[in-house]
Amino acid sequence: MKRSLVLVLCTALIIGVLSGCAQTTSTSGGDSDVIKIGVFEPMTGANAAGGEMTVEGIELAHKKKGEVLGKKVELVIVDNKSDKVEAANAASKLIEQDKVVAIIGSYGSSLSMAAGDIVKNAQVPAVGCSPTNPLVTLNNDYYFRVCFIDPFQGTVMANYAFNNLGAKTAAIIQDVQNDYSVGLSKYFADAFKKLTGNENSILTTTSYNAGDQDFTAQLTSVKSLNPDVIFAPGNYGESALLIKQARDLGINAPFLGGDTWESPEFLSIGGEAVEGAAFSSHFTSEAPVTSVSDTFLSEYKEEFGQDANAFAALGYDAYMLVLDAIERAGSADSNAIRDAIAATSGFVGATGNITLDENGDAVKSAVINQVKDGKFVYLTTVEP
Repeated sequence: MKRSLVLVLCTALIIGVLSGCAQTTSTSGGDSDVIKIGVFEPMTGANAAGGEMTVEGIELAHKKKGEVLGKKVELVIVDNKSDKVEAANAASKLIEQDKVVAIIGSYGSSLSMAAGDIVKNAQVPAVGCSPTNPLVTLNNDYYFRVCFIDPFQGTVMANYAFNNLGAKTAAIIQDVQNDYSVGLSKYFADAFKKLTGNENSILTTTSYNAGDQDFTAQLTSVKSLNPDVIFAPGNYGESALLIKQARDLGINAPFLGGDTWESPEFLSIGGEAVEGAAFSSHFTSEAPVTSVSDTFLSEYKEEFGQDANAFAALGYDAYMLVLDAIERAGSADSNAIRDAIAATSGFVGATGNITLDENGDAVKSAVINQVKDGKFVYLTTVEP
């Protein structure tokens, strides 16, 4: 009996020791031969097209550079379903279950903001590709972005309306449930009033809800005011429908928007109605800005058989910037990576030279595109 008991105890002890060893060498973000980088983007839902384009750029960058510090980089991609609650859940999963050392995402300012406190409290750095609302990074030392922000984007489009179109009055139609749309509308309004010298130059600001399909009431109100230009930043789907219905109502004023319009769905839904619509963007294949731009454009076309879009370029840059930070940190420790990201200066990306300011925001140029003959056509570049 004693001998049997001793054998059982020895066996239990050996299993316990082996189990302990297994725990200390389990896969985590940087403790194994794999470094995990999380991605949370909308692959389904209202923002799916933007998320899919962004992930294409991230995966292209990963294919080009799949190792860092002598370790394999593993992408863990989670669908945030274009939903704020799902975005928060996705960020939590990446940190708690997948043990990523850094996160990339998300398309959509509201979705990024939903993950803000999560990455901050967990001290895992996140790099946004295209969330332009200033609140994404405000008072958050763990959130960064490779895109410009809405105060600049709003000013760019206000200047275009005033200087290029000669507009003296404007109407704003915004998605009141979308932080991006509301914020960008405010910055456009502030800049336009300053340019015109007229506090009453914004004739009206009218709102709709995400997912709406009928904009007759808002457009009828705007039509009665006869503005020189209409600024309507929102998701590509609702925006295209809104413009289409405006043309059906006989509204001929030029429509201006923001970077979310750069989606094939904007063209397919809007059809001929969106001809002439102009919007700010982060990048254009027609005007490469760095040597990396040329490389990216060539690789993207070879991989996907078409010209690259701004969101793919931003996804590409976000991934490459994170890897650059890991190399500069010489570590896969999340806090070390955070510090290296914060110190980013003169990083040469596909969308331009990226320097992060004290808020973690990229200081860089914007481009203005216009729909012409059913395609997005480059108009001009605007420096900050």
